[in-house]
Amino acid sequence: MLDEVTLERRLATLEQEVADLKHKSEHSSASGTWLDKLVGSISDESAFLEALEYGRSFRQADRPTDDASGQA
Repeated sequence: MLDEVTLERRLATLEQEVADLKHKSEHSSASGTWLDKLVGSISDESAFLEALEYGRSFRQADRPTDDASGQA
């Protein structure tokens, strides 16, 4: 088992890490939501629209056609 000095040192380290995480969490939530951070981050709108269209066509290609779903 660990000695008392080692446990105290590890506990102090954990307490500091928790305090740092709380501090980061408080400051990140005050700066806005994830959507606020995302808005304006896309510099090439045409590439973004092309990616959206690619995703849409990929999802539609994966859907069953009406002919295939009516047959058993």
